[in-house]
Amino acid sequence: MNLEDIKVAKKLLSKEQKIVIIPHKNPDGDAIGSTLGLWHYLNNHGLQATIVSPNDYPGFLKWMPGNDKIVNFESDSIGAKKLIEEATLIFTLDFNHLGRIGQLQPLLEEASATFIMIDHHQEPSDYAKIMYSDVSMSSTCEMVYNFIEFLGDLDKITPEIANCIYTGIMTDTGSFKYSSTTSRTHTVVSKLIELGANNTMIHNKVFNTNSPSKLHLLGCALKNMVILQEYGTAYITLSQEELDTYEYKKGDTEGIVNYGLTLEGIQLAVIFIENKEEKIIKISFRSEGDFSVNEFARKYFQGGGHNNAAGGKSDGSLEETTSYFRKLLEQYKDELIA
Repeated sequence: MNLEDIKVAKKLLSKEQKIVIIPHKNPDGDAIGSTLGLWHYLNNHGLQATIVSPNDYPGFLKWMPGNDKIVNFESDSIGAKKLIEEATLIFTLDFNHLGRIGQLQPLLEEASATFIMIDHHQEPSDYAKIMYSDVSMSSTCEMVYNFIEFLGDLDKITPEIANCIYTGIMTDTGSFKYSSTTSRTHTVVSKLIELGANNTMIHNKVFNTNSPSKLHLLGCALKNMVILQEYGTAYITLSQEELDTYEYKKGDTEGIVNYGLTLEGIQLAVIFIENKEEKIIKISFRSEGDFSVNEFARKYFQGGGHNNAAGGKSDGSLEETTSYFRKLLEQYKDELIA
């Protein structure tokens, strides 16, 4: 953030506001951690703030302090709509285009509130008065920590805030192994632990609460893995029938795509997940090195994200989508096996 934006933010937060904080649709650990971390900070300062989530999120994130105060638009659309209409200040966290919030998009487009964006994805749109956008950041949670620091309030970070922010940094960096993890990231995490983040507890809550059906679904996914060594690529498919067989719950496929990158010689890993309710194939891309899955997803699969982690979707069938994907790989062979 530049000095002028910091001054404007301080002025906005120095007076009474009706604040709404919004994560992207299908929020992950970074989205929920950043919104809850900011929510605790604002409420601790006597500001009236509420989180409105476009839809539900994985159960392994619902232990976080303040989770029970989140308004889910899908289960309380009337209440959520009223909050957004009456808001004077809206924070949008972990997304930079209103197309990422599903059914909330028209409500935010019509909202009269002042907008503050905090996000680390590429190619932001310009809907916000204050845009704290930095693609070099490991996570939006690290940016929320910075935002609190810009406001001169690091000493106001409570254990509740520290736990929320730590969770988002941990999950969005793949437990600190992705290239977006910097020395600054580790410095922030160290400070969060000093301020009360319980790193062992957080890891156990996020990663060690699996159900048998979730592990069986993982086994199914790995059995479905297709390895295309000649293209440095591995991809996984999961049909709606397979999801139903293994009693899929939101969040059960989180992280499965990364298994492809554990194979020697693989630079691109993809998972294709059928969603018959939305009539789409949801796609997650991961890469190593210089191959930009952000550009690939934007160009071919209505998506985007980061250079090494992105999402997309297809309106075709699972078979049509994977067939199209395999044909595309022929254009990128030299890049993927370099």
